[in-house]
Amino acid sequence: MQLVGPTLLVVPCFNEAARLRTRQFLDALDADPNLHLLLVDDGSTDDTLACLRALADRAPARMSTLALPQNVGKGEAVRAGLLEGLAQKPAAIGYWDADLATPFDVAPQFREVLDAHPDVHLVMGSRIRMLGADIRRSPARHYAGRLVATLTARFLKLPVYDTQCGAKLFRVSEHLAEVFARPFISRWLFDVELLARMQTRAAQGAPLGPYEAVREVPLATWRDE
Repeated sequence: MQLVGPTLLVVPCFNEAARLRTRQFLDALDADPNLHLLLVDDGSTDDTLACLRALADRAPARMSTLALPQNVGKGEAVRAGLLEGLAQKPAAIGYWDADLATPFDVAPQFREVLDAHPDVHLVMGSRIRMLGADIRRSPARHYAGRLVATLTARFLKLPVYDTQCGAKLFRVSEHLAEVFARPFISRWLFDVELLARMQTRAAQGAPLGPYEAVREVPLATWRDE
């Protein structure tokens, strides 16, 4: 059964004024009538907040901003944005890196997975280098990511390939707000905490068991710039 309602993506931003790709944000809204964006300024020390507000003013019905008074790190910026976004009652909600290493046009593909699989509650981008895919990552980030994924797989006993990709989309349900109710411990490994919380909630009876409820989707394009 297809989801009914918008897709809302939270975009955490810290000191992005010099590299914010304004045109690509606006093009994404033109290309996908379901897409809404919530731009979160994580206590930037440059002109990011002013840039985000100016961008949102160009499509006020579908873009909004959230200003955090001080820098709290990506994990808490994402969590604040998701809690704010859930109040808007979208059908699907997620978070996306501000550098658009994963293009916005992947979001409708993630939503199609949610539409086709009612038991799936989270779709995660997976940066797998293979024939036909344009995945460009720095060696340092690649090996660090593989280490995190390997340790996560062993600790949580989940066959996950890529925990750290900044492109994720959730099915909105009564259980989702509970997953984000408490602050994350880590600023940067919050994706791992997220999977652990879903695992815990599944043990308590919620339909969030990672084996059934999480789907990794290989990305066709990802560029570390």
